[in-house]
Amino acid sequence: MNEFYALHQQVTPLLLANVWDAPSAKCAEQAGYQAMGTSSAALAAVLGYEDGENIPFEELLFVVKRITASSLLPLSVDIESGFSKDPRVITDHIQQLAELGVVGINIEDSRVQNTRSLCDKDEFADLLTQVCAQLAARDVHIFINVRCDVFLLGVENAVEEACIRAHSYQMAGANGLFFPCITAEQDISKVTRSTSLPINVMAMPELPSVAKLTELGVKRISTGNFAHMAVYERLTATLTQIKAQGSCTSLFE
Repeated sequence: MNEFYALHQQVTPLLLANVWDAPSAKCAEQAGYQAMGTSSAALAAVLGYEDGENIPFEELLFVVKRITASSLLPLSVDIESGFSKDPRVITDHIQQLAELGVVGINIEDSRVQNTRSLCDKDEFADLLTQVCAQLAARDVHIFINVRCDVFLLGVENAVEEACIRAHSYQMAGANGLFFPCITAEQDISKVTRSTSLPINVMAMPELPSVAKLTELGVKRISTGNFAHMAVYERLTATLTQIKAQGSCTSLFE
């Protein structure tokens, strides 16, 4: 975990490749990435599930086991909301991942029940405090990256709410904070200045360049589910072309 934590202290942000199976993990390693993280949406999709903790945790563990067996890159795993509301069960899940060699986890402050909604800040902070305490008691060391969904959900006064939650989650024991869908430079600057924890952002069409994000104090950039989407869009296009042309030559172009 110390080595993974150190990757969040570099001058240039850690570029994290989001993967979903053994082949994608190998691609990240071959491309020279320093670390990788699972995409919950991509991983669920390849197993035929909708995102939002619809995949059984045992199946998630199986895929993670195959990823860690296939690549030497440090791996962080997206556990969504922990696959439970019970801090003891969430701790059990994290411990099982740590035993597979996982060095970090993402846990989010929203839940999907028909639609995604933000958790109460204090209730989530209390849950996080209990999980961190139980991990410490079990001597489980893992990087806890809290995903805060105020920008993803378009919450009113998202920047102010993000800064409030950043402080609360830091006090609860988070090692890093992830704000998907934040893109405006002024918003990113305010959030990074609100906490000493490393800030993680996600690839978006409007996201500033890596150079600018470095200036703004960002320490980690995730590729999200977009690589997975691009791969399968390309596959669909290729298969469509084969069918239309009556030839397999497009496979070799």
